[in-house]
Amino acid sequence: MRRTDRLFDLIQILRDGRLHRASEMAERLEVSTRTIWRDMATLMASGLPLEGERGVGYILRAPITLPPMILTAQELEALRLGVKLVADGADPGLSRAARGLAAKIAAAMPAAIEPDEDGLFVFSGEEAARASPHLPVLRTAIRNRERLTISYIDLDGRESHRDIRPLQLEFWGRVWTLAAWCEARADFRSFRVDRIVALTPTGEIFPDEPGRRLEDYRALTAAPEAAPSP
Repeated sequence: MRRTDRLFDLIQILRDGRLHRASEMAERLEVSTRTIWRDMATLMASGLPLEGERGVGYILRAPITLPPMILTAQELEALRLGVKLVADGADPGLSRAARGLAAKIAAAMPAAIEPDEDGLFVFSGEEAARASPHLPVLRTAIRNRERLTISYIDLDGRESHRDIRPLQLEFWGRVWTLAAWCEARADFRSFRVDRIVALTPTGEIFPDEPGRRLEDYRALTAAPEAAPSP
């Protein structure tokens, strides 16, 4: 497994807000505990609100994503101009922060954006580029509650074919994920959209069944109100 893929999987594990021991995460990802220690140091150095230490465990103290939102063309332009204004300001700290924010906004866009002379908005990268063709179909299927058939390549290079109920798209800096109910596994699954190699709408509308809905998925993955201390 590539290190970037492993860091992504670690964030997925930690996002529930619970305490996770390095040994447990190492077993899940099939790597050494020492590798997890190094990865945790990298994630903590990146600025994530992550707390913990070796021998105790690690916990993500705060959400790391904004809730999904849709911007109009004028709203996006206002955001772009506001970021540029701060980036060009006299405060060097805020200027660096504005440029970092601009890069994150650009990475969250599923389609290319014309950069200005300062390059504040750029295309989001190869993972998002591979995911981009699937996004319109996925959004339509989520809105219409339409069952899909996908061909998916996992991190070990194995291909599988699934019938799924698409529930929610999420963006993680450079990677889109799809939360879905997998009919074959009879359970919720999170798929990286850039690893979907084929996507076929079935024309079948899936029923609104308790235990298989988006709110059930969210309840399953939600962080507890009071998380234990590391």
